[in-house]
Amino acid sequence: MSITLSSDNSIVHITNGKISYVMEILDNKYLIHRYFGKSIRAWHGSNTLIPFKRSYTIEYPEKNQNIYFDDLTFEYPTPGRGDYRLPALTVAGPSGAAVIDLKFHSWQILDHKPQEKSLPMSYDNKDESETLEVVCLDSISGVKVYLYYTIFKNINIITRHQRIENVGKSIIHIENAQSLSLELPAKQYEFLSLYGCHAKEANINRFPLHQGIQRINSGYGSSSPRHQPFYALLQPGTDESSGEVYGFQLIYSGNFSAAAEMDSFGQIRVQIGINPDEFNWTLSQGESFITPEAVLNYSDEGLNGMSNNFHNFIQNHIIPYSWKNKIRPVLLNSWEAMYYDVNLEKIKKQATLAKELGIELFVLDDGWFRKGNNSHSSMGEWVCNEKKLPGGIQYVSDLIHSIGLKFGQWFEPEAVSPDCSIYIEHPNWILNVPGYEPLKGRHEYLLDLGQNEVQEYLISMLNDYLSDGKIDYIKWDMNRPFTDVYSSALPYERQDETSHRYILGLYRVLDEITSAYPNVLFEGCSSGGCRFDAGMLRYFPQNWTSDNTDACDRVQIQNGFSLIYPPSVMCAHVSITPNHQTGRTTPLDTRYQICKLFNLGYELDLTKCSKEELSYISEQIKRYKEQREWSMTGTFYHGNSPDNNHTSWMTVSKDKTKCHAVIFQKLYNPLSSHAVFPIYGLCKEWDYRDLSTNKIYGGDELTQIGIPIPLIKQDFTVFNLNLIKV
Repeated sequence: MSITLSSDNSIVHITNGKISYVMEILDNKYLIHRYFGKSIRAWHGSNTLIPFKRSYTIEYPEKNQNIYFDDLTFEYPTPGRGDYRLPALTVAGPSGAAVIDLKFHSWQILDHKPQEKSLPMSYDNKDESETLEVVCLDSISGVKVYLYYTIFKNINIITRHQRIENVGKSIIHIENAQSLSLELPAKQYEFLSLYGCHAKEANINRFPLHQGIQRINSGYGSSSPRHQPFYALLQPGTDESSGEVYGFQLIYSGNFSAAAEMDSFGQIRVQIGINPDEFNWTLSQGESFITPEAVLNYSDEGLNGMSNNFHNFIQNHIIPYSWKNKIRPVLLNSWEAMYYDVNLEKIKKQATLAKELGIELFVLDDGWFRKGNNSHSSMGEWVCNEKKLPGGIQYVSDLIHSIGLKFGQWFEPEAVSPDCSIYIEHPNWILNVPGYEPLKGRHEYLLDLGQNEVQEYLISMLNDYLSDGKIDYIKWDMNRPFTDVYSSALPYERQDETSHRYILGLYRVLDEITSAYPNVLFEGCSSGGCRFDAGMLRYFPQNWTSDNTDACDRVQIQNGFSLIYPPSVMCAHVSITPNHQTGRTTPLDTRYQICKLFNLGYELDLTKCSKEELSYISEQIKRYKEQREWSMTGTFYHGNSPDNNHTSWMTVSKDKTKCHAVIFQKLYNPLSSHAVFPIYGLCKEWDYRDLSTNKIYGGDELTQIGIPIPLIKQDFTVFNLNLIKV
């Protein structure tokens, strides 16, 4: 791992021996991108632009003839001076014109990775990363930009963020500030993203990149179920095990934009950052703005290589350190068993059965504070309804602990109902445009978390519940997108700061609470996966993957999310059948098998299960506990599936001595009888025994050839392969 400067200080090479990132200072003025990809020993100008004469463009005003601004591969491009492609930074300076001309000022290698308190950022461990700081300046507009590049020792990852400072004498307005801009050479690429909607998140979308701008974004106020703050550019033909992949992710939980522009000559500009639509940030003299951190991921080993990089990065540099490699408990969530109609008798019966089955945590979901048994009232009160639960939450917690389980509780802190006393006393605390009746979502309004008073209220309320140490787990939900985006705490000219200030306020609350209670397990949720992102994972070590618990749909949802997120942060629950969301009937074994490589939970009424079902659930949990430690810290792979009817996953232990493979068959189809599935991640020099048949296979044989699965005459079924080194 090293960051080296050339002898004349004009070239910097960032490398860890696996990947390289190269920049050059052109004519001692402009910061130019030269290379990002597989590690090289050094850069000697191999891809320097060859000048050619063309008309109807702006000349580069230095000694190089026939070079133009919209040919140059700027590291952090700005508009208004001849580059007509996507700008990374747009600032209206003292003149009012959105024209700035950033020029290189200095660079230095830091002995630490800068951390910004206001935003979630990846952390480094001693001797595991190096950071380059580059300073660029436009002395006319008074804009000074600090660009940070961090490379990690054993991961094909570089992170980037910026600090934008007003060093002039006049107010400036930031209209667009992307966290990452990257130039890629003129090649053919495919664009891969994850799209969806509530309860159908993380569908894989893949198509050829073409001239023009391809963009995904969120305007929901959250990272949203419509698109993940992630995308990748792939070499055509890339599959799970081979091909070149560039992956991009934003460590942020609000409105984002992610775009790739192919210009007329085939060059690619990649960007990801805060969504510039309806965003504008005012900087007075001496003030700074920090962009969220972006992640650059390179793999020449296909999609599994990209996934392994993201997984390693999130497990070791994102999730709270106190939960790194820590086993998560098997839980029972009350929601699909009780919904809002909770009472002590139900809770005691469910918890007693749960303990007998080997479950370790009981989670009391929504309903405990409601006046009635629906979502129409009481949101934001956070006072237990003792008509439902005599003795309150403290009594319920003591009851659950006396049974021998940990106790968890559901909250939705960001919302209030119209009848909530907090809203009645502080109507200016919600997002609401003056003169308009605020719109409800799930019968509730959103608090304006950009206001300091709202943040203090939430911190105080949560401290009241957590300070006695009787709550072991919090599920933090958020069930509606933004509307009526207006803050009573901001003046007219700063309203376009509201959405980002909301997210900054959220992060402040999360940072204070999770830092104060590092041993409480926090799980993120936003109607399931509507705010599943790396920003939230910096505070919450796991996330509720989707409100849809149907096993068949969960295959697709978990398959998509696991492209970027490790199984250890994804929660998967076995629920009842017919499923409450889809009405689909799937075998109990299938429902378990789809969950077992992830954080296992149950979400069903145990009192309605037969003796046979309860016995089998007990056996499931026993088997899960036997393998979860090595499975959760192992390496997860997606298998090459020969058709759309099968999905295969496998987890291999760190020492490569054990492997679980799961192959899901959606529908019975005799035409699939000859399908062969490779098993990835094994040591090719070792032999492995299939524990179900005692057959022995070579690791190279399983990887390069694979195995056929039996033709099972049943829909929605799973085939398992459990391997151990001979």
